[in-house]
Amino acid sequence: QVRLLESRGGSVQAGGSLRLSCAASPSAYNKNCVGWFRQAPGKEREGVAVIYIRDGSQFYADSVKGRFTLSQDNAKRTVYLEMNSLEPEDTAMYYCAADGVVHDPARCKSLSNRRNISIGTLDEWGQGTLVAVSS
Repeated sequence: QVRLLESRGGSVQAGGSLRLSCAASPSAYNKNCVGWFRQAPGKEREGVAVIYIRDGSQFYADSVKGRFTLSQDNAKRTVYLEMNSLEPEDTAMYYCAADGVVHDPARCKSLSNRRNISIGTLDEWGQGTLVAVSS
């Protein structure tokens, strides 16, 4: 059973925009934090943007602040990531993930700026989607 389903990524030129979506199962959307993480070739997996589902608080990695924006549609159990002013350094596999059942927005904030994330760091992961930005 797919619990987190990412939309297809894409290829854009630097300066362009893409929007990713993550559709969650009811149990996955009931988690504390739902967000986006990425892994570039040869690099560690890192946090990008995480939303505290219960009140919509948003947390971003420093590298994407001002360029990426999260939003959520609770009726569709979907989290969106709008990516603007894309840079070649944004090229990576992007993963949607969900974590936690405790009311803890600090956990979401911590995850958004975390590096060297392993699979076991969060409860659930999507399959990933590729975003490629050319210069």
